[in-house]
Amino acid sequence: MREPAFWYRPRSFKSHALRPLGLLYGAITERRMLRQGFDAGIPVICVGNYHVGGAGKTPTVLALTKLLRELGETPVVLSRGYGGRLKGPVMVDRERHTASDIGDEPLMMVRDVPVVVAHDRLEGVALAKSLGATVILMDDGFQNPRLVKDASLIVIDSERGLGNGKVFPAGPLRAPLKAQLARTDALVLIGNGHAANDVAAELAKRNKPELRARLKPDAASVAQLLGKRVFAFAGIGDPARFFRSLRACGIEVARTRPFADHHMFSQNEIAALAAEAQREQLTLVTTEKDLARLRGREGVPVGIVPFAVQLEFDDPAALRQLISDHLYKARERRFGRR
Repeated sequence: MREPAFWYRPRSFKSHALRPLGLLYGAITERRMLRQGFDAGIPVICVGNYHVGGAGKTPTVLALTKLLRELGETPVVLSRGYGGRLKGPVMVDRERHTASDIGDEPLMMVRDVPVVVAHDRLEGVALAKSLGATVILMDDGFQNPRLVKDASLIVIDSERGLGNGKVFPAGPLRAPLKAQLARTDALVLIGNGHAANDVAAELAKRNKPELRARLKPDAASVAQLLGKRVFAFAGIGDPARFFRSLRACGIEVARTRPFADHHMFSQNEIAALAAEAQREQLTLVTTEKDLARLRGREGVPVGIVPFAVQLEFDDPAALRQLISDHLYKARERRFGRR
């Protein structure tokens, strides 16, 4: 879906009119979050959002994958596979699966880490453990109570924040903020903005840390595009952020085309993008996640450049200590002191 503009306005008649539905939806979700979950038997670290749409969960999962391996762990990602037709549980295979099978994010992440897709995450636990997982990295699912979470890291774009702060459909929140704050172990603020400072302040009162991070463009991607006029398109949570990132790297963005998050491009759309780029002699560029959805599709033009980024934390030592502490506590809770 494409996010309604009124979600990010301070006042809106539409938001006010939808508030009763938001209160009902929020009450149902909050009550659901109170259910007792299943213990996977190994630590489960959840990377989630308070709100619908993207904010940088996938880069955060990949950064945690690297850290966990440095700590001697064997992480396996557990994903619902949003947008995919396979209910799973299934181990993602880039040679066999497409985004229409298992979603775009699993297809992107599996280059770096084993990924299990299961619409019911509980059913994916056994498969993840059979792959040798010592830690399950749960991509999204913060509001889902099916699994006990040993640590929940919430990702927020520091420039966009949480919009009007109301619950869906009146706003972008998936549940009342107070209920979500109570289950948060750390906040990951991506970027240099201040739109989520109030959330960070609330968590600080609960002695929950704030971790600052930023998306760093891949040097090879930048070098490939410098000196060229590009046509940038993206179907992610915030396409404008992607376009700004390109320009911030000194890349000449001649045209842009935003699509809704997780947009499945039609043959006509692909052809139209290619024709417009060729007519104006522009280089097509998109995100790695969008390119994952285009893999295996007919009519996809050769030469679309993926713009790769990775997440870098301002204080990697603080992140390392946080994860180490939660892993220790998770194992102590299950097995006692050794």
